[in-house]
Amino acid sequence: MEYSDGIKNRVKRMEGQLRGILKMMEENRECKDVITQLSAVRSAVDRTVGLVVSTNLVDCVLEADKNRDETDDIIKEAVNLLVKSR
Repeated sequence: MEYSDGIKNRVKRMEGQLRGILKMMEENRECKDVITQLSAVRSAVDRTVGLVVSTNLVDCVLEADKNRDETDDIIKEAVNLLVKSR
């Protein structure tokens, strides 16, 4: 699967957020502030996982249409990815 620049940028933003959280911890910032930022990262990860899975699902269905002999296996793989993402 090829990942778009948008997806890569999302991951880079999360990386920056995590570095910021680590800095907050090193500065002994308030627990509430750290938790707020951790929750934001978790939400960003969840949204990114959903985007990657949905994109992959579309790719799998298109691939299955081309390779009718492997259709069941390809669709099962796509569904498994969707289930794992939850």
